Amino acid sequence: MPAIETSPQIYARTAGAIYLLVILFGGYSEGVVTNALIVSGDPAATAHNITAHAQLWNLSNLGNLIVPLIGTVQMVIEYLLLRPVNKPLALMFLLLNAVSLAVEAVSKLFLLMVAPILNRANGPSNFTPAQIYDLAAIALNAHNLAFHITLIFFGVAILIGGYLIFKSGYLPRLIGLLMGLAGTCYLIASFARLFAPTLADTIGPAILLPCLIGEASLCLWLLIKGVNVGKWRERLSQNEHSVVALKAMFGPATKSVSIEDMNAAIAKRGAAAGDTSSSE
Repeated sequence: MPAIETSPQIYARTAGAIYLLVILFGGYSEGVVTNALIVSGDPAATAHNITAHAQLWNLSNLGNLIVPLIGTVQMVIEYLLLRPVNKPLALMFLLLNAVSLAVEAVSKLFLLMVAPILNRANGPSNFTPAQIYDLAAIALNAHNLAFHITLIFFGVAILIGGYLIFKSGYLPRLIGLLMGLAGTCYLIASFARLFAPTLADTIGPAILLPCLIGEASLCLWLLIKGVNVGKWRERLSQNEHSVVALKAMFGPATKSVSIEDMNAAIAKRGAAAGDTSSSE
């Protein structure tokens, strides 16, 4: 695969394609299958549905595990795409996404526990069927709690991502605003679900609509349009000129410059300029 500096469109469209798979797998697993099989407040009915559609449940769990796996690749590519705007913020974006994906992957453990728990109802067990159904319901609830923790980290990450997109110049500002709104809605929805369930029931699921719009917009733009290559190269050129200028402060023989050295040099120059102006 060519370097991103020379072929940003390949990376952008690859990220868009993976993003689309994430949305499809996640929407199918968390939306379609979950809503079809899980009956809120009725562990027995939920247990019956999952047992009767075991193959569908297993496929859903497979999709749930694929999402954080391919999502990791997607986030690395998005980091590379956003790095020219602001490298420290892009790195924060990547790290928050990494934590989000790690928590999401662990949360799927609770889903994988459900089927083995329910299978105990068909054989010798120290628990009654009702108790087994309740244990499965606890595992499902644990998954939901962990998933909302996932969305807190993800919400902050896409707030940062939305800002970087807005400032980039090579991706539409509107998409940056939509992603910022999506991050805000994820945070409100997740904190409400964890600490104010009554409020969460009132505002959901409508509050997640901006999340779908924002993520779908970025996904399709990357997949179809990619980045503005001219603006991308202009941003890279600006970064290269900044690095050359900073290195010039230390002389042509300097091979590497630390952030501390750069800050010290800038402060020294500022002080020198102040002395000059006061002497005049």
